[in-house]
Amino acid sequence: MNTDPRQPAASTPDTGMITKLLLSENIISEQQLAYAMRVRSKLITPKTMIDSLLDLGYLTRDTLQETLRNNRVNIRLGDFLVELGYLREADLKQALGMQSESKSRERLGEILIKRGFIEERRFLEALSYQLGYPLIELSFVAIDRSLLSVIPLAVCKEFEIVPVRREESTVIVALSDPLDQAAHDNTKKFIGDSARFVIASKESITNTLKALERTTNQPVLSDENTIIGMINTLFDDALHEGASDIHIEPMKDRLRVRFRLDGVMSHHKDFPKEIAPQLSTRIKVMASADIAEKRRHQDGRILFKSHIHGIDLDLRVSMFITIYGEKIVMRLLNSKTSLLDIKEIGMAPRMLEHFIYEAVEVPTGVMIITGPTGSGKTSTLYSCINYLNDVNTSIITAEDPVEIVIDGISQCSINAKIGVTFEETLRHIVRQDPDIIVLGEIRDHFSAETAIQAALTGHKVLTTFHTEDSIGGLIRLMNMEIEAFLISSTVVCVVAQRLLRRICPDCAEPYIPTPLDLNRLNLTPKDIVGAEFKHGRGCKACRFSGYRGRVGVFELLVMNEMVKNAILNKKSSYEIRKISVETSGMVTLIEDGLVKGARGEISMKEIITDLPRLGKPRPLPELRRILGVSK
Repeated sequence: MNTDPRQPAASTPDTGMITKLLLSENIISEQQLAYAMRVRSKLITPKTMIDSLLDLGYLTRDTLQETLRNNRVNIRLGDFLVELGYLREADLKQALGMQSESKSRERLGEILIKRGFIEERRFLEALSYQLGYPLIELSFVAIDRSLLSVIPLAVCKEFEIVPVRREESTVIVALSDPLDQAAHDNTKKFIGDSARFVIASKESITNTLKALERTTNQPVLSDENTIIGMINTLFDDALHEGASDIHIEPMKDRLRVRFRLDGVMSHHKDFPKEIAPQLSTRIKVMASADIAEKRRHQDGRILFKSHIHGIDLDLRVSMFITIYGEKIVMRLLNSKTSLLDIKEIGMAPRMLEHFIYEAVEVPTGVMIITGPTGSGKTSTLYSCINYLNDVNTSIITAEDPVEIVIDGISQCSINAKIGVTFEETLRHIVRQDPDIIVLGEIRDHFSAETAIQAALTGHKVLTTFHTEDSIGGLIRLMNMEIEAFLISSTVVCVVAQRLLRRICPDCAEPYIPTPLDLNRLNLTPKDIVGAEFKHGRGCKACRFSGYRGRVGVFELLVMNEMVKNAILNKKSSYEIRKISVETSGMVTLIEDGLVKGARGEISMKEIITDLPRLGKPRPLPELRRILGVSK
């Protein structure tokens, strides 16, 4: 065996150029590489050697980046991307085929980005590693406009270059394609050999050149009309992308904007730190908040009409004081949000049947929908209200705030500033002769007791709760000092739910669960016979996340005599759950998630990380039979 750590192992010819570089630089040892190769050979789902080394902890991402930047790797760009794990071998072959058939002889990078094989940011990152050019973000850089007297703006636009600044005897020049020899040659015509190139995204170069074209000495960002336009554009962007929240966060060096898309935070753009005061002041004006107050947290509300989308947008605004300034979070409430039909919320056929006949249509009692924030409780609640809404039924609600307006029901929005408190509203609701009472949320002993008392007097009560699962909802009511006999005699059902991201149909690929996946779920290969799990590789349609949209996962507990007796006897949550599964046909969240995952709707990863694992799930064929779900 070769004992020189600087020489690649003779027995590992397929390790790749990057791996050989790591060996020669003593970043990894031959023993570590040999072990990583053995582990990799046993994986059902293929991984690159670099990913295997990272997973085993033999290599860190920072060390890899530093090594690549300090050592030029003589390897073709496509192979370099594949070895880094940024691109699949099959996608590279497809892109090379497109390149050979292209009449315009497009560059490989253009094809990869345009056809959605790779994100531009990751492609530029790889170019930076391979060529040794630094990667910069032009949004955070002050552009030296005096350099436009050296290299004309027309030349910059033609060759997509931006002269950034002088550094001693060199001039920093940003370009999007460092392999474009014409851009290099024409830059040197004006600047000479003093040009030092850096890489920036094509979009940032285009935006910077547009800004340079329309500005002289004063930056346009100080203009009030531009701030208004920026905020309006931000709202339109959020609507276009389907965001539920906008986060504007002051950082040490910038103002970061993120959207919550499909329940997950996603970076949208960055603004210069200097515009933060103007941006927050404008939002405060729109939200009717105190513009002079910068030391205390504030709340507000914005009503915005999007002319582009033709939508009236209602935004709940929260301003939070941080060490770097005011963080602003806006929840988007679309007044034209369509009501989900109860049959479209995502319940399996037999679960939906039980839910409608044994809970929704029951004339009295408390129906609780539970789950964490952002789990879709409100959408399920409104679908039930819409199902029950008819001319013969009196429905009244107390919500904080009203999120969707429904014709034919009386909706009250809580506003503590003018004395319309939750407690005051609940006292008056029962005097309004309702058939159905909807409480936005059970938040304390008073609201829980009101719901129970209303059910005891013959009303039907629909409400939401924050607990992990359906049994947790019952236990929390007991912890709120509601008597066990009252819970067992009034609660009709508890629905627990989650929203998991739907695998993007455009880039979904088969996925074989690993032994570790099965072990974490306490399953065996026999338990998932007939499953067709998938995962998304990422494409333009899903913003390279592999997910698009969301899927509801449900757990329905319909109270029967066995469960009621367990509550009366104050059994543990484990015992109540066991009785519910055995006698009421309850399917747990993890079991419903497995059924949906086996149909390729949600990923194995999210089933493991986002659903509570309480007990061993039953085999997939049995769950499909109970839920009435076909393959």
